Amino acid sequence: MKPWVKILIGLTLGVIVGLVLGKELEIFSLVGTAFIDLLKMLVGLIVFSSLVTGICHINDPKKLGRIGFRTLIFYATTTLCAISFGLIMVFLMKPGSGLDLALPLSSTSAKINIGMLDFIFSVVPSNPFAAFAEGNILQIIVFAVFFAFAITLSGDKGKPVLAFLESVSEVMYTLTHFIMKLAPYGVFALIATAVGSIGHKVILPLLIFLVCNYIACILQVVIVFGFSLKYLSKLQIAPFYKGMKDAIVLAFTTNSSSATLPVSLECARDHLGISADISGFVMSLGSTINMNGASIGQAISAIFIAQAYGIEITWVKIVILMVTALVAAVGAAGIPGTGLVMLSVVLNAMGLPLEGIALVAGVDRVREMVSSVVNILGDGVAAVYVAKKEKQINVKQYHAVTWLE
Repeated sequence: MKPWVKILIGLTLGVIVGLVLGKELEIFSLVGTAFIDLLKMLVGLIVFSSLVTGICHINDPKKLGRIGFRTLIFYATTTLCAISFGLIMVFLMKPGSGLDLALPLSSTSAKINIGMLDFIFSVVPSNPFAAFAEGNILQIIVFAVFFAFAITLSGDKGKPVLAFLESVSEVMYTLTHFIMKLAPYGVFALIATAVGSIGHKVILPLLIFLVCNYIACILQVVIVFGFSLKYLSKLQIAPFYKGMKDAIVLAFTTNSSSATLPVSLECARDHLGISADISGFVMSLGSTINMNGASIGQAISAIFIAQAYGIEITWVKIVILMVTALVAAVGAAGIPGTGLVMLSVVLNAMGLPLEGIALVAGVDRVREMVSSVVNILGDGVAAVYVAKKEKQINVKQYHAVTWLE
């Protein structure tokens, strides 16, 4: 049975059990808390190892220069646009309003309200080990950035450290894969507890939550990707989607940007006429650091959870959300169950209760079906843009692509 089918079964059974048993669900609450703790256990090392290795690979001297800079700027810009669309939709539709959940006793950080200067200087770690111990994700990210640059500047002497962290990243990948096998049971316990405590009124907000995600994804595809193709690349829009249709279908069914990469590369080279060098570099890098759809999901999920708990979202927390979601796209590289793990990073940085993951965990797979498509389309648009600027795209081949190819 596919993992997403198991999670949907867990969600359905959780809703039924929650409605039947009501608030008599203490044991399920403990199971759900244990699952959340397992996710929290992963975050620090995943973010650190993935971010360090990702930056070190990006800063390979062979990849630096005009193409690398242009690619990174494009990815950062489109990701920030994606986050903005997510924020606009969730503030307009307010899917979490009216749930009025009680803050968990363990959640002391939700009342944090700091100024921008305090926030900026608070992310500088005086003790990186303390940052790991306290789960301070922003400080871990800052330390990882400096550490990655130090490894790069150390040359050959830094390569053993990089190799070790690559191994750590792979081990954390395996551990995450194992823990995500427990996701159906964790989702069952979490949603049963949530429905048991607040009843059927959680179902409609979840549907609105999904609609928010889908509309934001459509806006990203139509406005940002359309503008990039027509005005930045000066190419027709329709041939791009015709050429990427195989990758779109695979991303929708597998929910995996990484698994879709081979097909995306084939579409870029054989259908869109992009050179192998450009498509290989831009799209491979994009499958690691460019997560437009995932960023939309993280932004909407975080605000949805804040609304559900009645927590005020200040402009400082919005800035924290945008920065964290942008950087988390790098830390999310190649990790199964990225949505839930990276959401915990964003919630932690914003001072929101991690228990709120219970509200969105059950429908995360449904959200990711569309988000994964947006992810791979973002990589493809970037490849077209960079290839056009570098004059490494066969424009005639691009415009000649048909639905039957």
